[in-house]
Amino acid sequence: MKVRTLAAAVAVSLLLAATALAQTAKPAPAPLEWRPLLGEYVNNEKTLIILENGGKLYGLLKQTPPGPMQEVPENVFYRDREGKVSHLKLDGVIYTRKPLGPEEGATQLKVEPVRPVKTLIKQALAATPPTESGDFLPTDLVELRKLDPKIKLDVRYATSNNLFGTTFYSQPRAFLQRAPAEALVRVHRKLKASGYGLLVHDGYRPWYVTKVFWDATPQDKKLFVADPSKGSRHNRGAAVDLSLYDLKSGRPVEMVSTYDETTDRAYPNYPGGTSLQRWHRELLRAAMEAEGFTVYEAEWWHFDYKDWQRYRIGNERFEDLSDK
Repeated sequence: MKVRTLAAAVAVSLLLAATALAQTAKPAPAPLEWRPLLGEYVNNEKTLIILENGGKLYGLLKQTPPGPMQEVPENVFYRDREGKVSHLKLDGVIYTRKPLGPEEGATQLKVEPVRPVKTLIKQALAATPPTESGDFLPTDLVELRKLDPKIKLDVRYATSNNLFGTTFYSQPRAFLQRAPAEALVRVHRKLKASGYGLLVHDGYRPWYVTKVFWDATPQDKKLFVADPSKGSRHNRGAAVDLSLYDLKSGRPVEMVSTYDETTDRAYPNYPGGTSLQRWHRELLRAAMEAEGFTVYEAEWWHFDYKDWQRYRIGNERFEDLSDK
């Protein structure tokens, strides 16, 4: 999904803060009892990010320029009658907890579509993608698991566990153009030395699905999705949404935000969360960039392959693609 753009000055500030938090050695997990404390707290125009770094709790004001990180004791947090952390008091200022992402334990943020998605799918299948002219590379979509079956898939759009709560793909498969697909396999195999593998959420996306996303999204959230009149990079088979899984356990690793989360936590340089979550995020980014991919500015999970502009918009459904 395409996410809104944060104010440039704030984005730069958070980048500087995230750089200050960077760690090269794999950090230890944060204490479980701290999980409910992490997040964002607001007081009028002030937003305080509570994060874990190096086994300590810190507060960081989201502002321009960024304020210094301040170590935060656990006794500043308060809970409501249900036991949930509701606010904190720091330096005499009361900050109220701001809801972020899906509820604890859920894996997917939801958006209420403005029209029934099943109706929109029928209309989109009857529509025609935009006409393009130019010197394009030949389309050569290949299935990722055909190249390496150890690449794991969690194709959310083949299930109802996605942003719109509706199934879009008839098959849980992932395709890319051959060059980015082969580059992705190299990333996956190099990560083995660190104990990780790739977990792919989405690759090539037929144009009609992009049109459904656009038509289903409320007007005030149109910035979250790609305009079908221009097509998306996913439509060209040169973009991939992915994360990491642990080779020993086979389970997905935990990142700073969930997948397809339309909050500031999705930014690849967001400084919140835990040391280990940020370390996982940076490991994925470094591995992908080494093979010619670039992270999308507002989504840590979305990577575009070099020369993505040289591929045409595609609209073939998964079931119609040749078995490559």
